[in-house]
Amino acid sequence: MFLTSTPDEVSAYAGGMIPDVPSRQNIAPGEEVLTLTAEGPRMMRWGMIPVGRKNARGRPVMETIINARGETVFDKSAFEGVERAIVPINGWYEWTGERRKKTAWRLTPAGGGVVGVAAIFDVWAGPGGVQVPQVATITCEPNAEVRKIHHRMGVILTADQVSTWLTGDEGDASSLVQPLADGGVQIVKVTDIDLTKPDR
Repeated sequence: MFLTSTPDEVSAYAGGMIPDVPSRQNIAPGEEVLTLTAEGPRMMRWGMIPVGRKNARGRPVMETIINARGETVFDKSAFEGVERAIVPINGWYEWTGERRKKTAWRLTPAGGGVVGVAAIFDVWAGPGGVQVPQVATITCEPNAEVRKIHHRMGVILTADQVSTWLTGDEGDASSLVQPLADGGVQIVKVTDIDLTKPDR
C-alpha cells in the first residue's frame, strides 16, 4: 500500500482532521498505518495476532492475519469481537512472475486521489501489559483489470462510504464488500521506487 496525499486531502476523505503523517511510497505488513475508526484516527500495526481465537474447526489461529476474506469476515469465529476500520491509501502494489524475477505493479483508483481499504481491528494484549492496536485489511474477488494480475483485491471504499462502513449496521456494511466496478483501477508497472526498502 502507499499513501502520499497531504494531511488535508486525507482529512477531506475521512470527514475530519487526521494526524500529520509523512508521505509513504511503500507500507509493508508489520508497519504502522494510519487507521480510521468510529472513535477517530489512530496508528495501528498492519497485521493482527489472533491470540485466543479459533477457526471453524475449533483450532487456534496461529498465523498473523494481514488480510481477511470479506465473504466470511462477519461469520468466522476468529473475528469475533473485532471492530470495523478503514486504512486510507492512494493505491497498492501487486507482483507477478517467478520468484526473484517478479514484476511489481502499482494499482490506483482510476480517478486518483484518496480512497480507503475496508479493515477490521482490535487491540492485542501483549506480554507485560503492552497494548498494541492492530488492523487487517479486507479483500474480495477482483474486478476485470485486477484479475489479470491477482486473484483478490482490497475492498476499496470511497469517501461517501466511510460512515456506512465505520458506523452502519452489519448488513449495510457487508453490502460494501465488493470489487470496484470494471474500469475503476489503473495499473502501471513500477519502475521509479525500490519496493525492497519500505519507507520508515
